[in-house]
Amino acid sequence: MRINILFGGKAGQGPNILTHITAEALVKKGYYVFYSRDYQSLIRGGHNFNVLTFSDEEVYSNDSQLDILIELDEGTEKIHKKEMKKECIIMNGKHENMYFAGRLFKLLGISFNELENELRKLGKKVEENLRNAKQGYDEEKRKLKLPEIRKSVKKEFMNGSQAISEGAIKSGLDIYYAYPMTPATSVLTELAQKQIKNNFLTLELENEIAVINAAIGSAITGVKAMVGTSGGGFDLMTEGLSLTGIAEVPLVLYLAQRPGPATGVATYTGQGDLNIARHGGHGEFVRIVLAPGNPKECQELVSQCFYFSQKYKIPAIILSDKHLAESFYTLNSEAKITKSEKLTSLGRYNSYEKDEQGNATENAEIIEKNIKARLKKKQEIEKEAEKFSMFEVYGKQNSKNLIISYGSTKGAILDAIKNLDCAFVQIKYIEPFPKQIENILKGKNVILVENNATGMLGDVIREKTGFLIEDKNKILKFNGRPFLGDELRGEIERRER
Repeated sequence: MRINILFGGKAGQGPNILTHITAEALVKKGYYVFYSRDYQSLIRGGHNFNVLTFSDEEVYSNDSQLDILIELDEGTEKIHKKEMKKECIIMNGKHENMYFAGRLFKLLGISFNELENELRKLGKKVEENLRNAKQGYDEEKRKLKLPEIRKSVKKEFMNGSQAISEGAIKSGLDIYYAYPMTPATSVLTELAQKQIKNNFLTLELENEIAVINAAIGSAITGVKAMVGTSGGGFDLMTEGLSLTGIAEVPLVLYLAQRPGPATGVATYTGQGDLNIARHGGHGEFVRIVLAPGNPKECQELVSQCFYFSQKYKIPAIILSDKHLAESFYTLNSEAKITKSEKLTSLGRYNSYEKDEQGNATENAEIIEKNIKARLKKKQEIEKEAEKFSMFEVYGKQNSKNLIISYGSTKGAILDAIKNLDCAFVQIKYIEPFPKQIENILKGKNVILVENNATGMLGDVIREKTGFLIEDKNKILKFNGRPFLGDELRGEIERRER
């Protein structure tokens, strides 16, 4: 059983809260729920929609065909007509969003008491919302036959932004600097709300150049500092990134990708920033780049970024994207947080090559010695990284068909390969790259899945292993939208052997 519900309307009509209270209620009932958001760069008007997919089995993505459509305005049905199944249930009319909540809860067999609890938790317009919801609940006469959940496993329900925030807090974050930029802004918002309770500081500065330089200044005093931005902001931070490299300053950078170049499509998703994460900045210095595929991994890899950053005094980049940052996932197990100590001591820091006392120098012997010492960290990090889960393998591990990808594409791939003769390798460590991948790829029909136009991970694989993935085996999506489970399944089937 797998049900897809679309909530559509104009910005300001409340599709987000309607989606979320439905999702929360379904999770409490024991179902697995995933939902994603699609919205324009508008405060009012336009067309926004969320798609919620739930099942009695694990679910990590949406499908292309809709079972239920909630129309908060008059245009939603027309826009999504081609996506609706023949038997699609449509709810429409000139009503407030909580009227539709009442109808939907009745349709899904969820008691009104549970809806009332969700509305009272909101704490806003409670009585008005309850009246509208009760009207909808009473007017809806249909009820879907859904499978009973006999044993409910304890589940968490969160999005990537919440998970990045939780991971940073659990890692001992002292200060977070950011300038708002979609889709990284949600982490700034999450952390700002939790700073007093958790005893850390959140600061919004005037631009990304100020952000990274302030963070560097904080980090050299010995605190755990972190910054967050998207691609355009990261561009501005790259000079400061180079400063962390030469001055050996520990800093964690959250890079939430969206389509570029320039403004691109600001509120949509993409994976076009892999190269700048790996190569941004000038000169030669060591960094790590880690890429989670779900909220649990967001927490775990953020903590690993703090660990490596503090121990080796390097910049550590956690690479996400809009789809992962803003989509909600059902999680079965808790994240494992890697503890890290604060190892930076107050001293003299310099953007110039320096001697042992921290004085700027142009001495050739000292310059060569410094560079060798900094680059030696690369071998040490590569060795230590093997203690962690640098990649994961899913599906039929002995299959001759092997899908490889990273980041938020994980969810759609896991849904797509169910009952297919495929294995899936998810790369979590981009830098350093897992050495075992070279042997895993040998003799396989390798299929690359990425949310960009050029297959950047494929280029990394070729650089690191010498393995060339054929263009016909590259499944690339670059229109700002994420992969859908059923559509991706068809693309994979066409490339299976």
